[in-house]
Amino acid sequence: MDYRRASDIYTKNPTEETLRKVTNQLISAMTLKEKLDMLKGHAMAVTAKNFLKNGRFYNAEPYPAGGCKRLGIPEILFTDGPRGIVLRHSTCFPVSMLRGAAFDDELEYKVGEVFAKEASAGGANLFAGICINLLRNPMWGRAQETYGEDPCLLGKMGVALTKAMQDNGIIACPKHYALNSIEDLRFSVDAKADERTLHEVYLPHFKKCVDAGAMSIMGAYNKVNGTYCCENKALLTDILRDKWGFDGFTISDFFFGIYDAARSVKAGLDIEMPYTFKYAFIGSRLKKGDITESDVDVCVGRILRAMLRTLPKHRKHPESVILSKEHTDLARKVAAKGMVLLKNKEKVLPIKNGSKIAVIGRYADKINVGDHGSSNVFSPYTITPYQGLCNRFGKENVAVYNGCDTKKAKETVAESEYIVVCVGSDWLQEGEFLVNLGNVKKKPKGSGGDRVDLHIPEEDVALIKALSDCGKKLIVNIMGGSAYVINDWADCADAILMSFYSGIEGGNALADNLSGDNNFAGKLPFTIAKKAEDYPDFLHIGAKNKEIEYGYYHGYTLFDKKNIEPDYPFGFGLSYSEFEIGKTECSNDEEKITVRAEIKNIGEADGDEVLQIYIGSNGTDKDRPVKLLKGFKRISVKSGETAIASVEIDVEDIRFYNPDLGEWELDESYTVFAGTNSKNAVPVAEISFH
Repeated sequence: MDYRRASDIYTKNPTEETLRKVTNQLISAMTLKEKLDMLKGHAMAVTAKNFLKNGRFYNAEPYPAGGCKRLGIPEILFTDGPRGIVLRHSTCFPVSMLRGAAFDDELEYKVGEVFAKEASAGGANLFAGICINLLRNPMWGRAQETYGEDPCLLGKMGVALTKAMQDNGIIACPKHYALNSIEDLRFSVDAKADERTLHEVYLPHFKKCVDAGAMSIMGAYNKVNGTYCCENKALLTDILRDKWGFDGFTISDFFFGIYDAARSVKAGLDIEMPYTFKYAFIGSRLKKGDITESDVDVCVGRILRAMLRTLPKHRKHPESVILSKEHTDLARKVAAKGMVLLKNKEKVLPIKNGSKIAVIGRYADKINVGDHGSSNVFSPYTITPYQGLCNRFGKENVAVYNGCDTKKAKETVAESEYIVVCVGSDWLQEGEFLVNLGNVKKKPKGSGGDRVDLHIPEEDVALIKALSDCGKKLIVNIMGGSAYVINDWADCADAILMSFYSGIEGGNALADNLSGDNNFAGKLPFTIAKKAEDYPDFLHIGAKNKEIEYGYYHGYTLFDKKNIEPDYPFGFGLSYSEFEIGKTECSNDEEKITVRAEIKNIGEADGDEVLQIYIGSNGTDKDRPVKLLKGFKRISVKSGETAIASVEIDVEDIRFYNPDLGEWELDESYTVFAGTNSKNAVPVAEISFH
């Protein structure tokens, strides 16, 4: 039996019995050394070649793992993400946080199809860019890599990307499993969570991706409840496999994810990536009896079954698909759809044709697409805000000053009617922690990592305040990975928007929205607080105690429970039009809850609105959130017209976890809320289960 024969047999008769049979035959045909090689990353030579050939250390070519040449078993060929394929010079899409703000899982599926094509063209067969760690505090430096603060939003977006990859024969690998949302201390922090919090808040989106067919999961660096994730049997076996039925393979986070080979193998960690450090000692641990060959066979079987299920659908795409116009056009569309308009005083936007515009600030004409760590996509060009506005309004109508000196800024805006000031963060202030040094006060230049302040930099605030005195229409464009505290200067601006890190076509997308060629419809995928202290606790470098309690409440659930007034609620976003939710109907049976609502566009512009359905429990003495997002639907409605938005929710998704029984249970009754953000959602129905 060789791999091709096994694949042919399974393809012709794709049953679980056939899959187990051919997998066991392949394992029986392998030597012990070949089986051990299946558990190892082999990227050392590739990395050296990348550096010499491309001047790049990380992932310019796929990172190989496993494989058996004698039996024709292909290698796992890894590429990273999540804002595009890290290989070669691919299409840099907006970061996941902006795509989460689009509240459009159907659009995310289309993004995934592009990722799959470009991964294939670059030679990869596994995509580890499905980052679904939950944002509990905006200090987290890698917040830009995920979709937001809510498990439902994370689950729907993660599922869309997972399905798109696997439908196209690329192994989907959600990450970082689990409770990974502190960057600077990622190698040492111990995230503590009780069983209910773990299952209801921090894991359901991972389960959704598993249920959607994900064939790989990447473990995280941190500890959960005292044990490193890549050695954590409770996570990797008891929950992932025994409770959820996952039958794919697990990989370590890179370089320092594994501390003891035997512990990891016994816990359920299958492949060490990207090089072999600790798994180089598996042979000696076998001889000592710490693990058995049967343990190794289990790991190999999981890898082979995942490959046989997924890779036959793989289609090799030519390199010409990379950066195709179809792909860059989609990147532009996604960027425009996810930008969030927070303020539009006296309808100062959209900018009128023929207007004189000044683009000001440190990011006015600077490439700023996010983290420079493992998620970096090396696109050959990026449209800056200045370039995008020149493309739309004509270079003769657009002035630029790329800096924060208030005197030079005022000189630049003298002849302009509109000022677009570009503020926020870049890879120096947030992202993957590239230098494991520093402290909360001052970090090494270029280190990335967690943010040390939730306000935008002081010089940016000074610039905004100085320009607000110029008698011009002042638009503040915030670029960054997640929430900022902005109420100290918000009154100075006529309009405020969040463009996040908007990718290769971000400047053109910004111009599309500011001009009104596209109507804003992005919604905040997180809560913006009035003050930093309203968010849950966070740990920075320098903390003596590396343990942190991940509580049951965070984000809008915390604000609801404690009755804290947010500056901008989760799900909030303005439009150039106005919408009303009309007649709303709710029905349910034992399996589904269906909410249908009229969305009326009562404004003068065509646009999109997002119907958000929240559900809260009634009449129980147990601690429950006020309400939880359980479904959403983005819908286009022409001016003066009404459209019907329909949201289906699985009854399984409104259950709560009972840690005493280790089971999920329904409460007797629930309230269904409908709205366009977490704050304005109102009760529309009550449903009961007996």
